[in-house]
Amino acid sequence: MLELNFSPFPEIKTERLFLRRITDADASDIFLLRSNDDVMKYVDREKPKSPEDGLAFIQKINANIDNNESIMWAISLKANPNTLIGTIGFWRTIKQHYRSEIGYMLHPDFWGKGIMKEALLAAIDFGFNEIKLHSIEAHINPENKISGILLEKTGFIREAYFKEDFYFRGKFIDTAIYSLLAK
Repeated sequence: MLELNFSPFPEIKTERLFLRRITDADASDIFLLRSNDDVMKYVDREKPKSPEDGLAFIQKINANIDNNESIMWAISLKANPNTLIGTIGFWRTIKQHYRSEIGYMLHPDFWGKGIMKEALLAAIDFGFNEIKLHSIEAHINPENKISGILLEKTGFIREAYFKEDFYFRGKFIDTAIYSLLAK
């Protein structure tokens, strides 16, 4: 069975990015990110109502990291490592199947610059080579065409399409599931 160990916290550096632990100091950036209408358009979750909600979210993330249940990184630019511009991480890990779901979001000011592709490739590498996952999945709202394209550009295959399997704000929503296997 898969064993997770995120101590010490694994920081990741790419050509332009620094993936680091999210801290309480990121609460306002998390709030701005997760309350942005464009960012949350296809994220079927309630938006935070205050920076305190952002702080509570960070504390939940870090508790899961400390308990070796899941991991999430702040995405920041190397040139400005203290400013969170997005998040990426593995959650809903099924240890007995060596499988985890990846999720990500990025502030719109940084869309279209290849930043999320760079972060996703780094996270995939970490997932397969450090965590020792056998497969990674991503669940998206199928209306989020850009996310589907990103997943396909990084090697994911759409494996499933569930009609009206998710209920949010009084309506049923479809889900597309993408998967990537270790090489």
